[in-house]
Amino acid sequence: MAKVLLVDDEPDFVAAAIEMVELHGHTVDTASRLEDARRILSTSVPDVLLLDLMLPDGNGLELLEELRDSAVKRVVFITGHPGIKSLIKNLSGPSVSYLTKPIDSRELLALLHDVETDIRPEDPTDPVQSKHFGLLIGESGPMQAVYQQIEKVARTASPVLVLGETGTGKELVAESIHRASVRSGQFVAVNCGSLSRELAGSELFGHEKGSFTGAVRRHLGFFKRADSGTLFLDELAEMPLELQPHFLRVLETGTVLPVGSEKEDQVNARIIAATNRDPKKAIAERSLREDLYYRLSVFPIALPPLRERTADISLLVEHFLRDSRTTAGVQRAFSAISIKRMQAYHWPGNVRELKHVVQRASIMSDPDLEELDLPDRFESPFGEPEARQGLTIGRSIRDVERELIMRTLEHLNGDKKAAAETLGISLNTLYNRLNAYEGKGAPP
Repeated sequence: MAKVLLVDDEPDFVAAAIEMVELHGHTVDTASRLEDARRILSTSVPDVLLLDLMLPDGNGLELLEELRDSAVKRVVFITGHPGIKSLIKNLSGPSVSYLTKPIDSRELLALLHDVETDIRPEDPTDPVQSKHFGLLIGESGPMQAVYQQIEKVARTASPVLVLGETGTGKELVAESIHRASVRSGQFVAVNCGSLSRELAGSELFGHEKGSFTGAVRRHLGFFKRADSGTLFLDELAEMPLELQPHFLRVLETGTVLPVGSEKEDQVNARIIAATNRDPKKAIAERSLREDLYYRLSVFPIALPPLRERTADISLLVEHFLRDSRTTAGVQRAFSAISIKRMQAYHWPGNVRELKHVVQRASIMSDPDLEELDLPDRFESPFGEPEARQGLTIGRSIRDVERELIMRTLEHLNGDKKAAAETLGISLNTLYNRLNAYEGKGAPP
């Protein structure tokens, strides 16, 4: 159950929202003015703040600055103006989002479900909830190596550069480093690709009132918001090139110069950057400064792609199924053949793509059946479909052999004897191969 504070001055909308939220077991307080919202926030901290942009006594954005040290887990701006997306897209981290009126009930309930999942008490006896640093799932060798690196670097103030393909969980690793550290400030995440070229300096370093048209008040940049905490800069190679020397100076001096100010401010923010691009290629293409790269790569952490830690797939699937479960008490799962098929796939979109496949299967499968149907093809926006598998340069013979065996078994509905005959191998050889894929020895 999530605690919601709804700040809006439209009575009809408020009444409908209250009914919707309470119907699904959540609690909700309401305020029609910023003054009332501040009074409620002074005595009670909600999990979710639904905040109208325009209120009788001011702008909802005024509360955001006041909440930077608050325990509010999610701030969601609600407005009738779709253009708000361009206004808030550069606000820090995934904790700030937006919904436009009329609000899609599915979007609101999905948001509340995500927050409810985050605040659900951990069950230490449940292996699915045994998350490392409360965030990361996986017990494979490559992930154990990542956990060891996180524990070592978290005790220092060293900059960290997280490298990995898209969907490997770079932001989760960055937040894990923050959680494992003793820093008292908050974790602030910024996507460098969303920084507008014109306002990037203001967004990162802040600005003084009157420093440019529209600067009606002093604004703290991302560095100051992360003071005593951690600043995570995702997609580093997408940061405007002309801004990178200023960023490098902050790393070297520990000070920021807000736009329109003559005085530098001290800042103590741990810097973690990430990119899914090859840094050396980005440097050659002049999208990343070489000196900045070497300054940040004091402690690099390379995340393994999912295809290199297939032993974690079953744990991840269980976790995603738990999150997507919509009917209380119904324990739905994939068959052993489906799990093996997922383990044989190359996952160009990594963990993020696996999550989407599990969610899609959960939605499309018959709700009355406990066994979920896996899609025939793993179509996704992360790359070409499964046609990328097979005999392509770069794939190992072991991977191709495993794919051939798993596809044959799937085609023959798991009949191992028929599969062995079709593949032209003995049944014992087939069992040896299957056991090897599972990390076991051959059967006696």
